[in-house]
Amino acid sequence: MIKHNESISLCEVRVFLKKSKDSELNEFIKNFSKLETKDAKELRKKLENLSLLKLKKENITKIIEILPQNKEELNKIFNDLSLDENEINAILNTIREFE
Repeated sequence: MIKHNESISLCEVRVFLKKSKDSELNEFIKNFSKLETKDAKELRKKLENLSLLKLKKENITKIIEILPQNKEELNKIFNDLSLDENEINAILNTIREFE
């Protein structure tokens, strides 16, 4: 039974798969996640604390997955709306803390 639906990154999925015996799935997640679980959670918290109205949980998950390095990469995540320069800089500066 599904209790609630929430968007999480591959890094955060690791927590749920620690007990899994599916080594192929664990290896896949290890190969494609760019951050450790702890760092992903901290980045999520910092992005949420920016209090940007346009920044939804789904966008934050995509940011954690992709870790965009510039304005163009970041704008690909926000294809349905546009961010102003201050919002872009705030997000990119937060991401740079985790490089």
